[in-house]
Amino acid sequence: MTFSKPLRAALGGALLTLCTAAAAADYSGPLKVGTTAAFAPPLETAVAEAKKSGLAVELVEFTDWTAPNVSVENGDIDVNLFQHKPFLENANQSGGFHLVAYAPAIINNIGLYSKKHSAIDQVPQGGTVAIANDPINGARGLLLLQKAGLITLKPGAGLKSTVDDIVSNPKDLKIIEVEAVQLSRSLEEVDLAQGYPHYLRLAKTIDPEKALLFDGLEHPEYVIQFVIRQGHQDDPRLAKFVDIYQHSPAVRASLDSFYGKLYQPGWSQ
Repeated sequence: MTFSKPLRAALGGALLTLCTAAAAADYSGPLKVGTTAAFAPPLETAVAEAKKSGLAVELVEFTDWTAPNVSVENGDIDVNLFQHKPFLENANQSGGFHLVAYAPAIINNIGLYSKKHSAIDQVPQGGTVAIANDPINGARGLLLLQKAGLITLKPGAGLKSTVDDIVSNPKDLKIIEVEAVQLSRSLEEVDLAQGYPHYLRLAKTIDPEKALLFDGLEHPEYVIQFVIRQGHQDDPRLAKFVDIYQHSPAVRASLDSFYGKLYQPGWSQ
């Protein structure tokens, strides 16, 4: 069937109107934000502050580091907050996602912790060390072990280091890889473990401020990001919520209370 030029124009205009309306509808409901327990309390404060300003936000808490990205990719939630850029890049590559960093949140210290030793040099010959089992956070643990002088990594391995990049291990340490959220519970069995203060605080296994060595926040790549699906950068709800998170005094007080001195804002203040 062939349509006249005026009719084609009218149909095109109607289709454009429908598409525009559909796009607007995508941003009309509550903003759905996914996170994990390590980031939830300050976000809960941000949700409450958003409500005061007329923005409805639903917080969805996940127990692993895979489902939040799957949920954003599938459109089940609008944004997540739990990962840094190296982790996101690896997730996009391995999962075939189309996710992008939208705005920075915070950067946390991580440390090396022990319930058996009070100093790095007390870790024994043949001791056991636990690091994260995902390729990106595991690299962060290995870089911290190198900073401690316990291992040497292949030059240039950097943020993608694996145990195969270890070129020197003078104490013949046994390095085991554990799911990152479970590292805090491994301290009873190992001599030393990579640790995330927020998970240690939640698990109540050790004082998160008493690491034998911190990473010193020297890698800005590890700033945690608000992550969205590509093409949704113009969502006005996102801009408003991120502004609240970054600039609300109530949220800052919540961040200070939850993380203490073991975090820094990742945005320009």
